[in-house]
Amino acid sequence: MYQLTVFYDGACPLCRREISFLRRMDKHDRVAFEDVSPPDAAEYCPIPQKKLLARFHVRDTDGRMIDGAEAFTRLYSEFPGFAWVRPIGRFGPSRWLLNRLYDVFLFIRPGIQRLFR
Repeated sequence: MYQLTVFYDGACPLCRREISFLRRMDKHDRVAFEDVSPPDAAEYCPIPQKKLLARFHVRDTDGRMIDGAEAFTRLYSEFPGFAWVRPIGRFGPSRWLLNRLYDVFLFIRPGIQRLFR
């Protein structure tokens, strides 16, 4: 059974590269990957598609949607050797800092994407 479902922008070259890396790391099939970029994806998106495309989201087995830095740390904690990152994403000050860094990344993401096309 999957522990997490990752919702990602399959139209983003940078996102596709990271998802490819994550699929290789997922040796125990703990993570499901859902590309939410196709127009018909709106039919199965648990929250508005536009919101999923704008910011990184994962859903846990309880159905809880997690976004931003906490989503990244939750995801990486599923992989061998990365369990230590989960507390970082839950600790208030570090979560705040990681989310600010992620916001900066989202601002410059369009420029970075051009490098990966």
